[in-house]
Amino acid sequence: MTSTPQQPLLVFTDLDGSLLDHATYDYTPAMTWLERLREGAVPVIINTSKTAAEVMVLHQALGLDAPFIAENGASIHLPASWCLNETPDERGWADIVLGESYRRIRDVLEAIRATEGFQFRGFGDFSIDEVAEHTGLDIHDAELAHLREASEPLIWEDTEEALERFRLLLIGAGLSLTQGGRFYHVLGDNSGKGRAMAWLVDRYHLLKGQRPLTVGLGDGPNDIPMLESVDRAVLIRGEHDTPIRIVETVQLYTTTQKGPAGWSEGLDHWLG
Repeated sequence: MTSTPQQPLLVFTDLDGSLLDHATYDYTPAMTWLERLREGAVPVIINTSKTAAEVMVLHQALGLDAPFIAENGASIHLPASWCLNETPDERGWADIVLGESYRRIRDVLEAIRATEGFQFRGFGDFSIDEVAEHTGLDIHDAELAHLREASEPLIWEDTEEALERFRLLLIGAGLSLTQGGRFYHVLGDNSGKGRAMAWLVDRYHLLKGQRPLTVGLGDGPNDIPMLESVDRAVLIRGEHDTPIRIVETVQLYTTTQKGPAGWSEGLDHWLG
């Protein structure tokens, strides 16, 4: 399916466990569809928990020219062709932070830990070697994962009861907690994958004068806001088979395959 004047199309995708294999980060099984979308001039918009520094490397490797969303919707990154009032920097990109700053998030987490004694560790507590150990990334990519702007991944090492109190304390501080494939993520409550996606859909409408058909692909709980916001959703079978509940009104296809093979399966279903 190509993007046409009658029905323009945007494809939003998660990375780890979706376009990328959960363990190896390989995307080979998705290459045929990526090429079809490129030939059809369909923007493929990454919507991930990864940092902008991480995404930029992959963006270039895949030959993408669309915007992307980083840190679970906490930041949006626009190429010059998607800018209106924004001024691109020397790289040709404009960066928009929707959420709270990383410094404030870390300050809140440190204060909560000091007063409540909760057991958790975030990327701000990890060395680069520890980031590599917990993510499976090499040292160079772990350094990119450490360059956070507006969210903090963390490993929860306390009880479920403590987790719920932690979540409430974050809400009181204007922050939110979402669960990804490997980590919990703390970010501003005015950001998220669904909100960032809606922002870009509105921007496309302003630029093109048309509302696009949207397809979204993801595998984790943090993808739910995106999957519940698109016109056609693909829930990719997760590596750990974590139950994902999507509202019944969503046009949803659930794959039998995982990772990039499931990604291609989902596009086969909706776009054939």
